[in-house]
Amino acid sequence: MIFETTTPDGFTVSDDQTRFDLPLAHRWISEQSYWGKKIPYLTFATAVRNSLTYAAYAPDGAMAAMARVVTDRATFGWLCDVFVDEAYRGKGLGKALMAYLKAHPDLQGFRRMHLATADAHGLYRQFGFTDLTGVDRWMEIRDPDLYTRGA
Repeated sequence: MIFETTTPDGFTVSDDQTRFDLPLAHRWISEQSYWGKKIPYLTFATAVRNSLTYAAYAPDGAMAAMARVVTDRATFGWLCDVFVDEAYRGKGLGKALMAYLKAHPDLQGFRRMHLATADAHGLYRQFGFTDLTGVDRWMEIRDPDLYTRGA
């Protein structure tokens, strides 16, 4: 079932995958983000397909922003790939994406929702995110240069 909301400025936020512009989203993440530089198209497409992915659309229908949640839709979610196209920045779309996340029926009742950000802590704190707790319990396998070295 498709879940949609509309902002006061006439932007629609929706998880309708028939509207989602995958090539544009890939360009945003692979060319303009600091976290997904050079991610291969098929890798990104698989990530989008296997996540709850949603986007904000301008009144003319153009995709203006996106976000993705890696989730089991029951207990846990990891918010990632939040991106607002440069032409649409300053219009409150980051907040609209976060409000949508908080309202989406498939993202309710979680014990944990995580994200990682280098520069948007203030935005996410407005929506209940806090510093990671219990960091002494978390572990990771990390390969931050995987896409840029061409592996």
